[in-house]
Amino acid sequence: MEISENIRLAVYGLRDHKFRSLLTMLGIIFGTASVITMISIGEGAKKQAMAKYQDLGINNIIIRDKDMTDPELEQVRMKFSQGLSLEDTRAIVSILPGVRGVAPQSEARLDAMFEDRSSKATVIGVTPGGTEILNYRIDKGIFISSDHYERQLKVCVLGANIALELFSFEDPLGRNIKLGDQWFEVVGVLNTKALFTETVGELAARDLNNDVYIPLSTFGKRIPMANELASELKQVTVKLDNSEALIDNAEVIRTILRRRHFNNDDFSIVIPYELMEQEKKESRIYNLLLASIAAISLIVGGIGIMNIMLASVLERTREIGIRRAVGGRRIDILRQFVSEAIAMSVTGGIIGVFFGIFLSLVIALFTDVKTSLTLYSVFIAFAFSVIVGITFGWLPAKRAADLNPIESIRYE
Repeated sequence: MEISENIRLAVYGLRDHKFRSLLTMLGIIFGTASVITMISIGEGAKKQAMAKYQDLGINNIIIRDKDMTDPELEQVRMKFSQGLSLEDTRAIVSILPGVRGVAPQSEARLDAMFEDRSSKATVIGVTPGGTEILNYRIDKGIFISSDHYERQLKVCVLGANIALELFSFEDPLGRNIKLGDQWFEVVGVLNTKALFTETVGELAARDLNNDVYIPLSTFGKRIPMANELASELKQVTVKLDNSEALIDNAEVIRTILRRRHFNNDDFSIVIPYELMEQEKKESRIYNLLLASIAAISLIVGGIGIMNIMLASVLERTREIGIRRAVGGRRIDILRQFVSEAIAMSVTGGIIGVFFGIFLSLVIALFTDVKTSLTLYSVFIAFAFSVIVGITFGWLPAKRAADLNPIESIRYE
C-alpha cells in the first residue's frame, strides 16, 4: 500500500469519526498549546529581567550606602566613617584601572507638586555624565548639563511616571514644580525604565520612573538632609571598559572603600552583570520546568490516542482480516494505523499551535504577565506532539498487524 493511500485512508478515518477524533486530539491540542504558552510566559519573564539589568548597565559596578537605623549610624560615625562621599569616587578613579566614568548621586524622598497635583518622588542629585553611565534615555528636552551643574541651577528632569502624574498629557517642559519647599524648572523627561519588583542588594522594590533628577551641586545646597549624620552620597556607579574582570574590580573597590571607611561595613556592592548571568541560568531552569509540566498533558494526550486506537483495532478486526485476505501485508496494516496516529497528532499539533499562540497573546493583552512568542517553542511543541502520536500509535498499529487473518475474518 502506497504512502499516499495510507494518508488518504487516515484522513477518511478522521472525517468519518469526527467527534471521536476530536476527543482523541484534545489532549494533543491542549498539550501543544500549554507548552507554547508556558515557554512564552517564561521568555517574557526572562526578557523583563534582562531589560532590568541592562538598564543598570552590564559593565557597571554599583556601590550603595547602606540603610541603617539612627543608633547604627551613630556607631559607624563614632568609628570615623563618613559614609559614601565624592572623595571616595576620586579615590576609585585614581586607583582602579579601566574606569570609563563614575556617576555619584544623592537621594531624598520629597513631595513633588504642580498646581493641585502632588506625588511622592525620589529626588536624585546627579552629575552631567550620568546619562551614559546610568543608561538614561531622554524622551523630551535635555538631561542635566555641565552648565546646570556648574551654576547650581534649580532645574530638574522627570521620570516617566511622575511626569504623567503631575502633568497628565500636558507638556511639562518649561513648567515649574515644587520639590519639598524649593521650586525647580522642568528641562527634560526620561523614557520609561524597567521596574525592580524584587530586592537586588540595596536596590529594593524601586520604581525608577518616579525619580526626579537635579544637579548634584544643587542638591547639596538646596535639599536638606533627612539626618545630619547621613552620607554625602547614596550611590556611586562605576562604569568599566569591559565586563571580563568585574568581580575582581569589585573586590578592589571593596578594599579601597573599607580602607577609607576604617573597616566599617556601611556600604554594599551590586554587580548587574553577575546578577544577569545568574538570572539567565534561573530562567533556563524555569523555562524547562514550565515546558516539562506542560509536556505531561501531551503525554496524557498520547495515552488517549493509544486507547482510542486500541479500541479501533478491536472494532475493525474483521476489516483488517479482509484486507489481509485480499493481499494486504503486515507492513501495510502497520503503516495504515501509524498513519492514522500521525494524522491525529499532526492535526492536533497544528490546532494546538494556533491555540497556544492565541492564548499567549490573550494573556499579554488582558493581564500584567508579559509573554514572548519564540519560533523554537512552536517547533518544540509541534515536534513533541508528532513524536507522542507516533510513539503511542505504534503499539495499536503493531497489534493490528499481528492479527491472524482467518480469525479476524471470523471475528464478530
